[in-house]
Amino acid sequence: MKVILLEDIKGLGAKYEVKEVNDGYARNFLFPKVLAKPATPRALKELSAVKASKELEEAGTKKHLETIAKELTSRTLIFPLKVDEGGKVFGSVTKEAILKAIRSSGLITKERVEIKLSHPLKELGEHEIEADLKKGIKAILRVRLQRQ
Repeated sequence: MKVILLEDIKGLGAKYEVKEVNDGYARNFLFPKVLAKPATPRALKELSAVKASKELEEAGTKKHLETIAKELTSRTLIFPLKVDEGGKVFGSVTKEAILKAIRSSGLITKERVEIKLSHPLKELGEHEIEADLKKGIKAILRVRLQRQ
């Protein structure tokens, strides 16, 4: 029996895939738990419409993230830090501080951003940091640490 999966099922397939399964497995497990539905011609037509709208939404999201990446790359985030007479820096700039600065600037709101920073920044000057905006889109952030 051909079914359309409504959820990701480990060992069987991903959501919206059409799979061939045993009749008993479909009737006794997949259908009662609403994990799949029969792959009728009407359901297949609906599936193609759902896939098309998902692709369109995905393209819009990707375009939005690319715009954000360009904007992030063109800006420099400035963090003033206290420094003693000997040049020793008090404090550091962490991933969380960088993310908070990006959010407060209004560039991103609900988007997930992963800052690639192996250790907190403690040296004055300009640093380049990679930010992963998901969907394969990355941006290079410029962060400048300067005297307060």
